[in-house]
Amino acid sequence: MEPVNAAIIYYSATGTVHTLALAAAEGAEKAGALVRLRKVAESAPPEAIAANPAWGRHLDDTREVAVAGHDDLDWADVVLFGTPTRFGNPASQLRAFIETTGPLWFQGRLAGKVYSAFTASNTPHGGQESTLLALGNTFYHWGGVIVPPGYTDPVQFVSGNPYGTSHVSGDGPPTDVILSAARHQAGRAVGIAAALKAGRPVS
Repeated sequence: MEPVNAAIIYYSATGTVHTLALAAAEGAEKAGALVRLRKVAESAPPEAIAANPAWGRHLDDTREVAVAGHDDLDWADVVLFGTPTRFGNPASQLRAFIETTGPLWFQGRLAGKVYSAFTASNTPHGGQESTLLALGNTFYHWGGVIVPPGYTDPVQFVSGNPYGTSHVSGDGPPTDVILSAARHQAGRAVGIAAALKAGRPVS
């Protein structure tokens, strides 16, 4: 069987979601997928970025990461989106990318793929679940197969979010538990995409 193609598409301002995306890419690769790690383009004004040194540093540190395009979505069998929360919603940078996908959607080229999502907020209960659920609204419109992590691995009973991996960035960098949750989520999504691609019943 052909390998599963997995696109990890994310937006990160200061690096937290980027770290989660790297862990998701590791999990997808371990599950046997071909992986494309892609960031969405930064659209914040320079003065906003300059006001936060960590934001500017992260932009410099990730200059080599390719920017997401429609071809990445078209290529993928499974897509994991990562975003910080913005007032309980995905970041505008990720939304801006998603809102350019109308031509793919109209042709039915986004339907039947597996989708999952992960996030981070600065404070506990800072809109993590609503952000993930908001992305689900897009996946419904696309006709996607939404695959959450649920409580399908012991790490989920520690990380605690069945909707998708989430982290409180105000507590510091993602812990080993959170990174393990991201790897598990990606691996689960790849496994289900592989079953769909092979035409086997999904248990």
